[in-house]
Amino acid sequence: MGRLVKNLGLYLILIVLVVSLVNVFLSPTQGPQQTLEISYSSFLSEVSAGRIRSVSVLENSLKGKFTDGREFVTYVVGVGDLAKEIAQKGVNVEVEPPQKTPWWANMLSSLFPTLLLIGVWIFFLYNMQGGGGKVMNFAKSKAKLFLDNRPKVTFKDVAGCDESKEELSEVVYFLKDPGRFTTLGAKVPRGILLLGPPGTGKTLLARAAAGEADVPFFSVSGSDFVEMFVGVGAARVRDLFEQARKYQPCIIFIDEMDAVGRQRGAGLGGGHDEREQTLNQLLVELDGFDESTGIILIAATNRPDILDPALLRPGRFDRHIVVDRPDVKGREAILEVHSKGKKLAGDVDLAVLARRTPGFVGADLANLVNEAALLSARSGQKEIRMKDFEEGIDRVIAGPERKSRLVSDKEKKIIAYHETGHALVAKLIPSCDPVHKISIIPRGHMALGYTLQLPEEDRFLMSKSDLLDKVCVLLGGRVAEELQFGDVTTGSSNDLERATQIARQMVTEFGMSEKLGLVKLGHKHHEVFLGRDIGEERNYSDEVAYTIDQEVKMIIDSCYGRVRSLLEENSEDVEKVARVLLEKEVIEGKELTVLLGMEEQLSGEEPEGSEKTSLKEGQKSSEDTPEEQSYGTGLVGEAPAV
Repeated sequence: MGRLVKNLGLYLILIVLVVSLVNVFLSPTQGPQQTLEISYSSFLSEVSAGRIRSVSVLENSLKGKFTDGREFVTYVVGVGDLAKEIAQKGVNVEVEPPQKTPWWANMLSSLFPTLLLIGVWIFFLYNMQGGGGKVMNFAKSKAKLFLDNRPKVTFKDVAGCDESKEELSEVVYFLKDPGRFTTLGAKVPRGILLLGPPGTGKTLLARAAAGEADVPFFSVSGSDFVEMFVGVGAARVRDLFEQARKYQPCIIFIDEMDAVGRQRGAGLGGGHDEREQTLNQLLVELDGFDESTGIILIAATNRPDILDPALLRPGRFDRHIVVDRPDVKGREAILEVHSKGKKLAGDVDLAVLARRTPGFVGADLANLVNEAALLSARSGQKEIRMKDFEEGIDRVIAGPERKSRLVSDKEKKIIAYHETGHALVAKLIPSCDPVHKISIIPRGHMALGYTLQLPEEDRFLMSKSDLLDKVCVLLGGRVAEELQFGDVTTGSSNDLERATQIARQMVTEFGMSEKLGLVKLGHKHHEVFLGRDIGEERNYSDEVAYTIDQEVKMIIDSCYGRVRSLLEENSEDVEKVARVLLEKEVIEGKELTVLLGMEEQLSGEEPEGSEKTSLKEGQKSSEDTPEEQSYGTGLVGEAPAV
């Protein structure tokens, strides 16, 4: 209602300005009877002829009527003597006093330019503040208050993070029944920080907590506090907590906390900037909570490493809840949530899809279900089939197929042998993850081909042999090109980059070098305002640096020799798989097993439908340690591997 009133006030100002312009610049309308304008000489002739009945004198103009009733007007200079002369000839002469302009009209004409400029300034200021009637209301918080319209989401609508829900349920119990805790002298955490990768459901958890507790819910983004004007952020923090105290018990949710809570003193523009003032005020408000207050502050971030330590100490954000990537059971539960209300075909098995999507977060799984629904509708189906989900997984990982991209026969053959090299090495090394699919159909904006491998189980650790096997698979495409064509292409650039990174991590971070021993070499430091991993502190000598390079090269060379021997010994299989791949463009994992005659060797090792897909490049999951790269390998061309 307030917004409507303020909008009407703005429209009223515009209407007044328009009406003023009309009154100033437009002449009054003419009456129904036309007034004849005659010359002064004609007027004298008419007076002499006796055809003038009456005349009204107004300054330098004469208005009158002819004897036949017509009206006229003429203009003269010095009407005094003329008035006497025509009066003597029997013409009725009336003298009208000069018209006085009303005082308000004079004031309007003088103030009109100023009022116009003020109106334009207010209009632009209104739009710069995002509308909503917040003209010049900088210090007011931009938090959205949800009362009766609070989110209807509950913990039943959140899947894949049972431990996080259990932690938050304690907050819900406190908001519903605070006496249950205060009678025992317990203090509920004042601030709760939700940590986790993007897309894992941190915001959804906060909304579910508000829905469960059935209390007012304030939602605001961290970037809403900081403006170009000094002191605005601190004022908005104060206003937010003042509003919250009126509605307690309530929940305040700050999304993207790292926008306002970054570590102080790490910026380029000095230590006392607007962001730091805002953070200082937030710290004061957190300390100023009464022990009996019913305000719970929940914040979410995916960059906990750059938050100020003062925020993380007990008494402020004293409870940290990790919202991590879901495991296979969590992925199945998330798929069930997103599949509600959608028509699924009988062949759809959500448990199989969960095993085929390791590393996917809630946002990825929601996108997967939506992509499958779109593909089903596009093909005219009335139900979403398992085939659509399979294609949706490929689209989420590698992007849509680009069959319109024209690849020459020569390059297509190179791509086929490259991907065959990746797949065959993965098949010939028993400890490697099974191959799920090989494709030489271009996807996305970069991929010309790809090979997908499938982890057989959730993994949290990688052994030295696992890492070496991974390097071997990455080198398989390059070696296959070299053996078949006697030349190499740029398609292996990303494979070599990832293989080198793994080898360097083995030497400098994981202590897997016999020469250098159990030491961690180098220390990465983060510039909070410039970016992540922008610099690395070198805490070793040039001699050790040379040894590191030699050890990395030794690992790559040993893996290269191993892969070359495998592919040379199985050159017939390489030819066989490459020919089929050139013909069909896509080979499924089971087809590859049959093609290589390995069905007896692999029977019983992999249950029906136990495939899982690889991750996106650089994606980290519960199956990978934080240093691990994706399992997807192989891409020919100038693009990196998928």
